[in-house]
Amino acid sequence: MWTRHLFLKLSENRPLRSWMETSPKAKLLTRRFIAGETLEDELRACARLQEQGISAALDHLGENVTTLDEARQSAEAYEAALDEIAARKLHATVSIKITQFGADLSQEACVENVLRLVAKAKATNSRVEIDMESTRYTDQTLDIAERAAAEGPVRCVIQAYLHRSAEDVDRANQLGMPVRLCKGAYDEPETVAYPYKADVDSNYVQLMKKLMDEGTFPAIATHDPKMHAATLAYAKQRGIGPDRFEFQMLYGIRRDLQKKLLDQGYRLRLYVPYGTAWYPYFMRRLAERPANVFFVARSFFH
Repeated sequence: MWTRHLFLKLSENRPLRSWMETSPKAKLLTRRFIAGETLEDELRACARLQEQGISAALDHLGENVTTLDEARQSAEAYEAALDEIAARKLHATVSIKITQFGADLSQEACVENVLRLVAKAKATNSRVEIDMESTRYTDQTLDIAERAAAEGPVRCVIQAYLHRSAEDVDRANQLGMPVRLCKGAYDEPETVAYPYKADVDSNYVQLMKKLMDEGTFPAIATHDPKMHAATLAYAKQRGIGPDRFEFQMLYGIRRDLQKKLLDQGYRLRLYVPYGTAWYPYFMRRLAERPANVFFVARSFFH
C-alpha cells in the first residue's frame, strides 16, 4: 500500500516531472508502457496490434492544461489521430481527459472541444472514450460525457473504487451510454473510495454484473485475472456472447493475460498512450502494480 501512495505522490511532483520528461534516458524507462512520442509512433504500434487481432484506444498524453490554446491544440491532435485512424483503416478509438480539453479553465470551451471531437469520431466511424480523473472532476466528467453521448459515439469510464459508482452505472445504463469499468488509479480519501483491495474487487464484480445485464457494449478494463474469471463465468451463466462486450487492458502490461483472452476468442482493446507529457501516466502505472517497477528496471538495464 505504501508504494502506491508513494508513486501517486510522485506523480504530482512538478520538478521531478520536468526533469524526467526532458531526460534523454526517458525512453529506456517508458518504452514498455508508451508507444512513442509522435502520432506516427502511435499508429505503427496500433497497426502491429491489429495484426494480432487487438483493437486500440489512442491516448495522446497530457492533462490539466494551463491555457485554452493548449486545450485547442489537444483537440486538434485528437482530430488528426481520428483522420489517420480512418485513413489507415485501424480498429481504434481515442481516449481523452477533460482536463486536457480545458476543464480547469472554461466549462464552455471544454464542452465545445469535446463535442467537436465527438462529431469527428461520428464522421470517421470511431468513438471517443472519456477517461475519469480524480474525484475533483467526477461530476464534471459525467456531465460532459452525457452531453457528448447525446451527440455521437461516446463511452465513459466508471471507477469501481468509488462509493458512488453503482449510482453512476445505473445512470449510464438508463441513458444507454457505454461504460468502461476500471478499478481507479488516484489517491482518494476513505470518505469517497474503498481503501482496501478486497472491497474494490467486490464492488467491481457487482458493477460488472450490472453492466453485463443492463449496459450497452461495456468494456471490462482490468489486468486482474480474478476479475477476468468472474466476468467470463458470469457471461457464461447469463448466456452473454463475446460480441456483447470487450476486455480492455493497458499497452505493455500483462501480455500473458492479453494472449489468453485472445486465444479464448474474446475481444480485446489496448489503451495505447503516446506523446511527450508521459510522466503522470507512467507514475500511476507504477503505483497500480509493484511488478511494473521490475519491468521498468529490467528495460533500463537491458
